[in-house]
Amino acid sequence: MEAIQQAPAGRAAAVGGGPGEFLTFRLGAESYGIEILKVQEIRQYEPPTTIANAPPFVKGIVNLRGVIVPILDLRIKFNLGEPRYDEFTVNVILNIGGRVVGVVVDSVSDVTTLAAQDIRPTPEFASRTFDTQYITGLGTCGEQMLILLDIEKLMTGAEMALVDRSVH
Repeated sequence: MEAIQQAPAGRAAAVGGGPGEFLTFRLGAESYGIEILKVQEIRQYEPPTTIANAPPFVKGIVNLRGVIVPILDLRIKFNLGEPRYDEFTVNVILNIGGRVVGVVVDSVSDVTTLAAQDIRPTPEFASRTFDTQYITGLGTCGEQMLILLDIEKLMTGAEMALVDRSVH
């Protein structure tokens, strides 16, 4: 299992959907972004070891240089249809609160810098229609719209409980 790409170091952090650098990736037809400083590395997808009685979005675990890393499929977590695993599918390895967690995404696009004027708040109607607690805003990069995720909030949520809340 060999790393595809190491995340850039020393980049400015984006706080709470604010300006900064984001790793952009695809889930189905949509583009998403997460703060680049949460990304440890990007790895080619390999099927993880399945864990009995885990929720469907928990694909299993992998051994990453001696560290056991839970792997979650964001397409399943966000109810975006049946996932397909192909040559573009990758595991984005995150470091959140000192805990290493992997997320499966359809493909990684780029690292994008967004200024404050490129980020809009989550639409008001959305929060009444569906759960937007993990979305920090909507970024625009040219003609492309990015859904900016609060990946730390997602991983520390009660349903996920993958990272201890006490570390924050």
